[in-house]
Amino acid sequence: MLADSSLLLWTVIILLVAYFVVVTWIGKKGSAFSKSMNGFATARGKVSPWLVGASFAASYSSANLFIGVPGLAYQYGTSVLWYTLGCFGVSWVGLLIFAKTFWRYGKKFGRVSTVPEWLGRRYNSKALQVIVSVLILFNVYYIVGQNVGLATIFETVIGIPYFWGIIIGVTITILYIGLGGAYAQMITDGIQGLLMAIASILIFISFFWTIGGGVNVFGELTSKLEAVDPNLITFVGVEGPYNSVLAIMAVQFLLFSFILMPHLLNKILSIETEEELAPFTLSTGLVLFVISTLMVLGGLAARVLFPSLSSPDAAIPMYVIDSFPTILAAIMIVGIISAILSSTDSLYLGVTTSFGNDFYRVLAPIFKKDIGHAQLESQSVKVAKGSLIVVGLLSLYISLDRPDSLSILIQFSFSAILSGILAPISLGYFWKKATNYGAIGAVITGAGLYVIFTQLNVIENIYLAMFFASLASFVVMGVIGFLTAEEKHEELVLKKTV
Repeated sequence: MLADSSLLLWTVIILLVAYFVVVTWIGKKGSAFSKSMNGFATARGKVSPWLVGASFAASYSSANLFIGVPGLAYQYGTSVLWYTLGCFGVSWVGLLIFAKTFWRYGKKFGRVSTVPEWLGRRYNSKALQVIVSVLILFNVYYIVGQNVGLATIFETVIGIPYFWGIIIGVTITILYIGLGGAYAQMITDGIQGLLMAIASILIFISFFWTIGGGVNVFGELTSKLEAVDPNLITFVGVEGPYNSVLAIMAVQFLLFSFILMPHLLNKILSIETEEELAPFTLSTGLVLFVISTLMVLGGLAARVLFPSLSSPDAAIPMYVIDSFPTILAAIMIVGIISAILSSTDSLYLGVTTSFGNDFYRVLAPIFKKDIGHAQLESQSVKVAKGSLIVVGLLSLYISLDRPDSLSILIQFSFSAILSGILAPISLGYFWKKATNYGAIGAVITGAGLYVIFTQLNVIENIYLAMFFASLASFVVMGVIGFLTAEEKHEELVLKKTV
């Protein structure tokens, strides 16, 4: 570990301290834009669309693509590439399909701050808004995955105990998000996205001296993986979550749907004009391509160099330590840490703004009949910021029990959310019979079945569980929509909004 090298250890510590000072300063600067609920949640128009795009890609990637998926590649081999290749190709296509229509709806609804509010406005249903805000609490497990990834880095690389690594990560993230809200989150994530892209490129370049083979470096890597275990180079995995064609297809379905995650769609709501969507999506695609396709290869290379690691999630940290000069390794480690923080802050922001905007703001007027708009606005922001501490402590407590696979834990959390919201969002775009009753039924059916499938081992593969749960939610929404279509609903006509 880095603790064995004083130069490397102190370089990492100095870089981390400087990094945390900068992000906290950005958080303080963003406090001017986070006094209202909408400003805290989206910072609409305050950040360049190019930087918002890099922020989207960074938030998408997280500890999953930098620690978890490379760990799965270390464990199961080349079949995992179906996941990482789909991250850019399938997910980016999904973004191109959904972004403009989602933005236009949000513009038509007015100052929409969150995905639950977007759904509530689309279906004219406060009940749906509250239900989806509760569903988003599954993101606490996503945050736990980031905590575990960060603590793994601190423990493996610097020698900081697992427990203290979690506390450091939670404290810093809560501090700058609490100060600066969405502004701080997007600025810091944009910077983190660039660091992640540089780290990914360096991982790829390092193959030429760690694996060898010159221009045939991938052929050499394949040969060495086969020497370790022939099952590591199959197109379809012999074991693990990518062990059938149906499972791989379900993975692509998940990745196509993933861009609908609330902490990602909120980025679209921060775009001020429709013309800014083009640089936003282009920036997202470029950064996401580099991040998603290169880092996971490091997991395969680590299996060649360290075939007997006790934890697959340690593959990338060990590879970086072994493969790079002292100063460069330190920069790489900080880049990986920034990758983890980039999703953690988005998730905290998504959960807490939903709690303030979609739970408290909707329910408070029911119990406080005399509350005014200005008072409700102020209290909602305070509730959102205060819930940061509650969510942080909850995630810290759950993180103490280290999961077997960081990637599987993360994918469980977001699959539960996607199983519920996929049908209401996608059908809400174009189907005139999409009703509030159908949307509520779809959310409850999709998320409920996913939890049943996975927790009762009805369907062990998490990707297949999401596919069938989502399919059921579409069916339920379709049936209820036909039965309740005679109810009067306002038809939304989409047109270009300037």
